[in-house]
Amino acid sequence: MMNDDSTELSTHLRSRLDGDSLWDFALTLYARDGVEPACLTLQDEAGVEVTELLWRCWLYHHGLRAGTMPPDVRAWQHDVISPLRHLRRDLKPAARERPSVASLRQRIKQAELDAECECLLRLETHSHNGLVSLSEISPPPPPLEKVLPFGPQLQKKSHLLALGKLQSQLDPL
Repeated sequence: MMNDDSTELSTHLRSRLDGDSLWDFALTLYARDGVEPACLTLQDEAGVEVTELLWRCWLYHHGLRAGTMPPDVRAWQHDVISPLRHLRRDLKPAARERPSVASLRQRIKQAELDAECECLLRLETHSHNGLVSLSEISPPPPPLEKVLPFGPQLQKKSHLLALGKLQSQLDPL
């Protein structure tokens, strides 16, 4: 009999992720109808990092949930992604007026995207190599907000609508 800490169970759960790149999953999901605004609503109103949200959706899609974010990934979000996002947003008004600022802002936007890609690659690696504890979601899966560790803080109507939109765009297994 396997328990949540057994190596066999862990290997079995992690094998669900094989062949499904988190980056590719994130790009596909983010491009679906309503997902981008839903993610940005949760980021701007509730402080949920989009990369963490997309990672947790990837796991949920595979019938899994994760424990806490690895500290190195949390630091990457805080030290790299957030400053780039804030700088890009701060430059938006000036970019409308000055082509040189618009060009700079575009390069910062690309750097932010590259940093988000690196974040997702780290999360995928941690998910595969056991640096993140994974557990199975018993069928039928509960609503997405019930498996997110930050779910209890997402109680505003706009948060619940955003989560509903995300869940509606996730393909079943």
